[in-house]
Amino acid sequence: MGLGAPGPRDAAVGVGWHASWGMRYWDAVLSFVVAAVIAWAVTPLAAKLARRVGAVDLPRERGLAVRETPLLGGLAILVAVLVAAVIWMPDVIHLPKTAHAAGAGGHVDTWGVMGGAVLITLVGAIDDVRELRPVVKLVGQIVAAVIAVEAGAVVTDVTLPFVGALQFPNEGGFLTVVWLVGLMNVVNFSDGVDGLAAGICMIDGVAFSVIAFDLNVGGAAVLAALTAGAALGFLFHNFHPASVFMGDAGANLLGYLLGVAAVAGSLKTNAVVALVVPLVVLAIPFLDTGFVVAKRLKYRRKPWSADANHFHHRMARIGFSQRKTVAYLYGWTVLLAGLAVALRVLPYHRDGHYHAGWIAALIALALLAVGASAYLVFVLEIFKFKGLRTTELRASDPDTSEHEIDTRVERDIETGDFERVR
Repeated sequence: MGLGAPGPRDAAVGVGWHASWGMRYWDAVLSFVVAAVIAWAVTPLAAKLARRVGAVDLPRERGLAVRETPLLGGLAILVAVLVAAVIWMPDVIHLPKTAHAAGAGGHVDTWGVMGGAVLITLVGAIDDVRELRPVVKLVGQIVAAVIAVEAGAVVTDVTLPFVGALQFPNEGGFLTVVWLVGLMNVVNFSDGVDGLAAGICMIDGVAFSVIAFDLNVGGAAVLAALTAGAALGFLFHNFHPASVFMGDAGANLLGYLLGVAAVAGSLKTNAVVALVVPLVVLAIPFLDTGFVVAKRLKYRRKPWSADANHFHHRMARIGFSQRKTVAYLYGWTVLLAGLAVALRVLPYHRDGHYHAGWIAALIALALLAVGASAYLVFVLEIFKFKGLRTTELRASDPDTSEHEIDTRVERDIETGDFERVR
């Protein structure tokens, strides 16, 4: 149970994959379900509170919302997470003995992590009610991340495929803070269309839970599962047309919890794919944020400034509805999360030998994920947009040349400054 000293289940860590799975499997399933139910039940209350205190998101030019929508859905997510954690999380997340490399700590204090979760949710909630300066929000994120690091969620070494172990015993705390703060902002940036951030976090949370189980880190698996459940429960109210938004409170909270789950459930182990797996699972929000920030820097805008150049904005401008946009991005997320899970669980390398059949299956899945990524990033945006823009330009001027169309499309794609095509 969450309160009290670690029980026999915690002491048994390290006895093997099957033992860990048996100890925590039902804890993860039940925490997922209960967190989902609580978030579903509490979210309408959070929406009422948001309207009462004036935490309401107004339609704006760069957004896709068409009506006033209450924020503070993150408070409901927090309540769900805390209740499920009290019931099913161990007091400490133990790591397998094989992970104690380079002096790495053997556990993560659950309630220290939850303290950071409460802090970052409150900072986000204040920002939802009364917009804070970016530097103030950043300080709040850093403090929450430092709390998690002090609780033991710190990476001191990572094992890379074909490279071996990279050790940073002195820089680990700083790098972990950067990771957690970065992930909070990545999730926050992706929260721009109904149901997107909550759905992606739900899918990624399930993937992290499965991977943590396979790495014999049951506590991290439960943390990822209850995070996914809380995101799912909120999603019932947030899917288009959304009746409530999670706001900064929810986006920062989900990014923080997924970051800690990745650290405790993958990065702090000596698994060969320890670093690769989280990057694959979270590839979509990282790619989205990376493209947007790079473009802002290119045009000498502040990296944290708001614009309408995220994947979901660009898909909307080439004619996709909100639901279709989210469905495509969900599917992309499932493919990448499935690839990350396969990298860890498929028995393509056992007993010192590679198995051709499993390697072929892994390569096929990787090609599918890469193909889907290329389709969504290039085919849909560039080629579909070009076809629609060609029709539109020639309808207005039948004499428009192919060169003029190519020039116009290239400029529109590069800058992102174009109206939605009809």
